[in-house]
Amino acid sequence: MANVNTDTYLENNKRYAKGEAIHKPVHPGKQPIAPARHVAVVACMDARIDVEDLLGLQTGDAHIIRNAGGVVTDDTIRCLIISHHLLNTNEIILIHHTRCGMLAFTDDLLKAGLEGDPAAEKLLGQATGRAFTSCKTAASTPTAFHAFRGALEPLDAPCDAKQKERLQWDVRRGLSAILSHPWIPTEGPDAVTVRGFIYDVDTGLLDEVSYPGPMGSIG
Repeated sequence: MANVNTDTYLENNKRYAKGEAIHKPVHPGKQPIAPARHVAVVACMDARIDVEDLLGLQTGDAHIIRNAGGVVTDDTIRCLIISHHLLNTNEIILIHHTRCGMLAFTDDLLKAGLEGDPAAEKLLGQATGRAFTSCKTAASTPTAFHAFRGALEPLDAPCDAKQKERLQWDVRRGLSAILSHPWIPTEGPDAVTVRGFIYDVDTGLLDEVSYPGPMGSIG
């Protein structure tokens, strides 16, 4: 299974972390619709992450799919299937990151706070450092916020061994969701490679997550 572009982008990341700008922020002119490097990247929406810069991507190289946490949701899978089968990508890069906001709450806690539970409002306010304003209503969507597993920690807490373990758990869950989907082939002539990483927002470096491995506890 080829990883030629993923490996190149890892080398670009080392240069980026040292202060070198590789991404060229200029309009490249007319380009084809399919990503030139056949790569799809799934990453968090965090404002401290510029995917093009940290991987040294150029405009037209890759599909970039972002959401809160870089979670492999149904919509992420939808995008990856379209990306691969219709637009010829064959390398998937999954990126989570340190000090992620998804470590600071649970789905039930956020739903309770939005619905008006005073205790939940207080906890969410403490976690975020801002007054949490409840909507005081229930809603059927979203069905899940996909908060990461494990014991809660303050929003934007410094990365330690426990935080890194929690991030690794969720990266592996994402990798498993992609690798086990019947419409994303991992064998044969149309195979896709999938690799997962944790991006350190303080150093700018990517650290690869081994797979398979532990996927976490709810405690």
